Amino acid sequence: MNDEFRQVLENIKEICYNVENAKAKYRSSSDDVRIMAVTKTVPPEKVNVAVAQGITLLGENRVQEFLSKKDAYDKAAEVQFIGRLQTNKVKYIINDVSLIQSVDSFKLAKEIDRLAAKNGRVMNVLIEINIGDEASKSGISTGELDELICQTAELENVAVKGLMAIPPIGCGEDVFERMNMLFQELKEKNIKGVSMDILSMGMSGDYEMAIKHGSNLVRIGTKMFGARNYLEG
Repeated sequence: MNDEFRQVLENIKEICYNVENAKAKYRSSSDDVRIMAVTKTVPPEKVNVAVAQGITLLGENRVQEFLSKKDAYDKAAEVQFIGRLQTNKVKYIINDVSLIQSVDSFKLAKEIDRLAAKNGRVMNVLIEINIGDEASKSGISTGELDELICQTAELENVAVKGLMAIPPIGCGEDVFERMNMLFQELKEKNIKGVSMDILSMGMSGDYEMAIKHGSNLVRIGTKMFGARNYLEG
């Protein structure tokens, strides 16, 4: 094993320790927090090192990149799509991912529903919220959330499983707490077709804070695989 792969192993140990420590400080010991390996720009051989260590949940940002790498991934891996998704690209991933985290319009939800029905499946999705109202990021505003949730819940081949967000870099804890409050409020509404099982929030620079404020799925790239030339992960 080369030094680069050994570093991934060390990084995973540190991440797992920090996740467990954050749970011990802020959450119940029985709470499950999944660690997702964000694989953007990472070669499959390096990703498979993480999978072999039990990090079996992978997050893909780009359809074309995923298609070029998917056959080389360890078969134990579960892949979710976390990037901005155009409606005309849904057909390429509909049978290869377990969940789409980045649903931010009813147009996209309807296309996922259409293709899921065509392929005889139900696609799990998260609604992406632009919690910091940043022009550079996708996701809906908090004011649009109830309408999109209710519209999407009516679709027969889509199941809303929760929410996803990318809080602004360096933001205060209040942003994370606001996201958790939205999640809890929706859970209490018991909307038919909406389960609110997953709050996907937290990346390399803020995953411990995200766990403090209710996240049960953290998306980690840079801390796991090393620095890259983009901010997400």
